[in-house]
Amino acid sequence: MRIGLYPGTFDPVTFGHADIIRRACRLVDRLVIGVAINRDKGPLFPLEERVALLEGEIAPLAAVTGAEIVVHPFENLLIDCAREVGAGVIVRGLRAVADFEYEFQMVGMNRALDDSIETVFLMAEARHQAIASRLVKEIARLGGDVSRFVSPEVRAALARRFAAG
Repeated sequence: MRIGLYPGTFDPVTFGHADIIRRACRLVDRLVIGVAINRDKGPLFPLEERVALLEGEIAPLAAVTGAEIVVHPFENLLIDCAREVGAGVIVRGLRAVADFEYEFQMVGMNRALDDSIETVFLMAEARHQAIASRLVKEIARLGGDVSRFVSPEVRAALARRFAAG
């Protein structure tokens, strides 16, 4: 069984993430969505809510792709998480050249830690390349329309979060 790991903070999950998930499912039999518990980033959504939003997004994708998709929170090294879930490949999404420089460094470090786990880069579709969770949160915080970037469920979660805060 080919197992892939797609890590991120998913704060919140966007159509760009969903695009990468859908396309990664063509490459693996089981895709583990690793939700990073990165306290340094100060996520808008707590871990439980990020996991729940992701699970809502992947249900229809699993039905369409035929791949098994699971959500797995993690707080350890990415390479250790990959070993934990039995992943032979780490899937990373790229939006722009700026992403590549950071990702290139990460691949080098991960290969130094475990050269048996490959990293595969998938470019987001052109219509999703500008989508970044950070920008979606900023647009939502300022009352803008994020419906082109996130699902109705995520849009509602953003509205609740900013109305409460």
